[in-house]
Amino acid sequence: MLNDAKARAIAIQGVLIFALVGITALLFTTTIANLEARGIPIGFDFLTMPSRLVISESILPYGSRDPYYWAIIVGIANTILISALVIIFSSIIGLILGITRLSSNPLASGTCKVWVEVARNTPPIVLLIFLYSLWWKILPPIGQAVNLAPGVYVSMRGLVMPAFDVSLQSVGWGLVGLTSLLIGARVVRTFSRRIEWFAIVALLGAAVLGFWATKASIKVDWPVFTGFSFRGGIGLTPELSTILVGLTIYTSGFVAEIVRGGVLAIGKGQWDAGRSLGLSRTRILRLIVIPQTLRIILPPLNSQYINVVKNSTLAIAVGYPDFLAVMNTTISKSSHSIEGLFIILGVYLALNLTLSAVANWYNRRIAIVER
Repeated sequence: MLNDAKARAIAIQGVLIFALVGITALLFTTTIANLEARGIPIGFDFLTMPSRLVISESILPYGSRDPYYWAIIVGIANTILISALVIIFSSIIGLILGITRLSSNPLASGTCKVWVEVARNTPPIVLLIFLYSLWWKILPPIGQAVNLAPGVYVSMRGLVMPAFDVSLQSVGWGLVGLTSLLIGARVVRTFSRRIEWFAIVALLGAAVLGFWATKASIKVDWPVFTGFSFRGGIGLTPELSTILVGLTIYTSGFVAEIVRGGVLAIGKGQWDAGRSLGLSRTRILRLIVIPQTLRIILPPLNSQYINVVKNSTLAIAVGYPDFLAVMNTTISKSSHSIEGLFIILGVYLALNLTLSAVANWYNRRIAIVER
């Protein structure tokens, strides 16, 4: 048996697993005994007790009499909201910056280079504190809010913009509309590689049919300044706006470099082939270069997206009630620090593993299949 490499490897792994389980059990029992000796409560029963926490803003309904578990869910929702918005905006901005850095125009490429270098070499916590301090120093009071665009106002109290109110008059017809959209998506997938314009028209037609079938109505809720604040629309507090802008600027610098590296990895022969077909630079990028670049940049992009979820914990520096901020308050009020740490580790592990699984699934979908 000792001469069998496979059996020896299995035996060594078994011993290591047994030792790991033993050490874990020893630490667990010792911790429980010490906590009981000091009269510190153990268990997750506190999750059903009224939290009495104050959460300044949330996308889910919340009251101070809600239990701890609902306060934690509200914090998780806030973290997911911030992470999703930062991922979307930083991906769009990073794609533009990465491609523009390759431009022959020195002003455009130089401006993008400055953005990237500043973003990548600035600690995110410093960037957030700087933006939050700047917010209160340069923006006017709400009565003198700056009108950035029709219906978009920014002031010391945050950003206000129009909101869209969509109402469905028939749930049954809504299912018909959803079915039509799915059919349209299937048509796009079937014909997009053959008849591009037909696929686009089919998708638009399916969207119109679904909108008509649901008897939906869309109303624009414009913000109006009345009294001492704006009414209507949707508002972003200075804390939410700061964490959104700061993390977007920081992450977009890394995304831009990933995109630039992916584009440079595509051989010049691909560009020459596109030009020989009479394609413009924009169509070469859209039809030839970017689809091949996506296969190269997706793994490092996945790492950056996971970093966005972890960097969202910096929201506590500007007072935004994300999941970590809620958990810190929960631990201090309930005295369940061990349980709270397990919840923190479990939630962030679940979020990052889910994000990684989605990215890996899409990576397999677009990977070149060798025969």
